Amino acid sequence: MAIKDKKKGKLKQKLTDKYRLVVLNENTFEERFSLKLSRLNVFVLGGIFSILLIALTTVLIAFTPIKEYIPGYSSSQLKADAVKLTFEADSLKNKLADLENYTNALRPVLTGEIAPEEVDSIQTEIAQNTINEEMLYASKEDSLFREKIERETRFSILNNSQNKNNIVFFAPLNGSISQNFDANSKHFAVDIIAKTGTPVKATADGTVIFSGWSAETGYTIILKHNNDYISVYKHNGNLLRQQGDFVKSGEVITTVGSTGELTTGPHLHFELWSGGYAVNPTNFIDFK
Repeated sequence: MAIKDKKKGKLKQKLTDKYRLVVLNENTFEERFSLKLSRLNVFVLGGIFSILLIALTTVLIAFTPIKEYIPGYSSSQLKADAVKLTFEADSLKNKLADLENYTNALRPVLTGEIAPEEVDSIQTEIAQNTINEEMLYASKEDSLFREKIERETRFSILNNSQNKNNIVFFAPLNGSISQNFDANSKHFAVDIIAKTGTPVKATADGTVIFSGWSAETGYTIILKHNNDYISVYKHNGNLLRQQGDFVKSGEVITTVGSTGELTTGPHLHFELWSGGYAVNPTNFIDFK
């Protein structure tokens, strides 16, 4: 054990012994530069320098065009040329196949396998072929089938129109109208005067697609109904239903208020939309 400890001590001493690296002027022996070193420092600095050199070389090879000069790596221009040549070779292959088919078609004529008289007879037969115009007109069965399809399509459109016209809307609020629907002034609604806190009801069965606050219109709630109808209720006092709720016709969804910057007093601003277009609610609802 003593021998091993002595060897370890000698190895440690060799690694940590200090040496001085001196640069002298050869003529005057004047000291120009000196540096204290040890074997351990030399090993550490050499290792760090080697790692940095390897890392720098790897980065240069991976991210710079230098790698193109290393055997086994191809340049981007070479790759582009290879792709271009591949497409051109494919095009030439297709052209060669067409030319071969054309040659095979001409070979019987050029080698005499098909006599000139047979060629003339084929041309004459082609010229004599006429189109049977009766085949261009629809048969009786086709005409009946087409009429049946057109009748079903036409009646389905009429049925959809009748379903939309048969929708009955419930008055959300009874009261006097202070401002009517006016598309010219972009007032796509009717304003109904009522006392603050008066219940406002859903005009028809539907789903709440918006229930929240707007700076201009205050508390607002929007319902989506069947047949692409939408009803809008603005300037409410509070909201009693949330987005995603399903409401029935005549169910209380909010109360009259005077919220928002554009309000002029307690009233309900009621809009009705059909297929993305504003319609006059008085054409569907009696508010008296």
